[in-house]
Amino acid sequence: MACTVFTIANQKGGVGKTTTAVNLAAALAARKIHTLVVDLDPQANATSALGLEKHEGKSLYGPLRGEGSAFEMLTPTAWPHLALIPSEVDLAAIEIELAQQENYLLRLKTVLDPIRNSGGYRTIIIDCPPALGMLSMNSLAAADHLLIALQCEYMALEGLGQILKVVDRLINAGVNPTLDVGGVVMTMFDSRLNLSRQVVDEVRQHLPDKIFETLIPRTVRLSEAPSFGQPIFAYDPHSPGATAYTALAKEVAARFKLAE
Repeated sequence: MACTVFTIANQKGGVGKTTTAVNLAAALAARKIHTLVVDLDPQANATSALGLEKHEGKSLYGPLRGEGSAFEMLTPTAWPHLALIPSEVDLAAIEIELAQQENYLLRLKTVLDPIRNSGGYRTIIIDCPPALGMLSMNSLAAADHLLIALQCEYMALEGLGQILKVVDRLINAGVNPTLDVGGVVMTMFDSRLNLSRQVVDEVRQHLPDKIFETLIPRTVRLSEAPSFGQPIFAYDPHSPGATAYTALAKEVAARFKLAE
């Protein structure tokens, strides 16, 4: 069965991108869909959110430079069907070094293709840094689908337009001609605020076939879970956040036929 690669990106920080990467991956794994999270952010938030320590030499820094293999970086997590390629601070240096390499936008695709083709995973989820730099561009070049985490705030719509333009550029330049905007995940939704509802309505109007029905609520428990090194399902399985990410995983699995 083919492996589907998603990248979860947004040039803004604090939009629930890593929270979505980790909890969507955990929810897919709970559905027995073999899932790999690739932490491509030098801050390594996805790594710590899955309860793993940062270790020197345990990121894609070496493989992206042509040293070693991504297979060597595969790390099991405490959850069945869920693995991780961790990040650590060395990855920050690759932003500069990649620009000096040939085919610099395709380095990540080249590094991940052997894992993708190995048959070990049904899906790979890449968590990007909060910037449209070299690592994020590589993740877009390596992905089948972009999932945009978008917080329910007014300025979010401006950021949405920017990332959609980047996708168009990568497609038109032939870097990743089949890249698809797979969906928009609305995060930090507060049903008490008119603004939250207005932003969701506006995205629905502009991208009716892309926005997911599931709205991720703004909750303290979702914010707390990473500091305990746990997805929300382990930290508070009965919370609204856990319910929402379970529903989102069901939508993602159906939309992209991951369970077949």
